[in-house]
Amino acid sequence: MTVQDFDPADRFVAGTVGPAGQRAFYLQASTGPLVVTVGVEKQQVSILADRINDVLDQLAPAAATEPGEPGGAPEDTDPLQTPFDEDWRVQTLSLAWDEDAQKLVIECHDHDPDEDADDEVGPLGRNSLRVALTPAEARAFARRSSALVAAGRPPCPFCGNPLDPTGHICPRANGYKR
Repeated sequence: MTVQDFDPADRFVAGTVGPAGQRAFYLQASTGPLVVTVGVEKQQVSILADRINDVLDQLAPAAATEPGEPGGAPEDTDPLQTPFDEDWRVQTLSLAWDEDAQKLVIECHDHDPDEDADDEVGPLGRNSLRVALTPAEARAFARRSSALVAAGRPPCPFCGNPLDPTGHICPRANGYKR
C-alpha cells in the first residue's frame, strides 16, 4: 500500500478541467517537486467542503479565519499545476481533527480502508493520500471548493437538475423541454 503524506503541504486545492457540464474534478496536493493529483466526483468536493466548514466551526472557530482576513491563508485562485495525469481515482474520503497538532487531516483512498488487506488489489496496489491543513488553510480550501462547485451549470428551477445551454428534458414538466 502506498500512502503519500503531505504534512505540511505547500498547496492543496480542488480544481476542474473541461467545460461546464463536462468537467472532471481533481484534488491536487504538492510539496516541493512532488505533486499528486487524484480524480474525485463533484459531489465529493461539495460534501468535503461542507464538512470541513462544520468541523472548523465546532472545533477551531477562532483559528479558522476566512481567506484574505488577518490571520487567514491567502486565497488560492491559480489553476491546477499542469501538465498532470490522474494518479488514481478516489473511492473513499475521510476527515479528522488532530487535537495535538491543531490541524485538519483529509485522507483520500482508492479503496475502502475497512476492507481486508487480502481482498483483490489492482495493478498499482492500494493508494492513499493524507493531507494535514491548519484551520486557516482548511477554510481557504473549503471556500475555493464551494466556489468551484457553484461555478457549474445553473440548476433547473423546477427539478433542480443542471440546465444545459439548450435546456433539458425536465421530469417535473412531464418530459417537455424548457
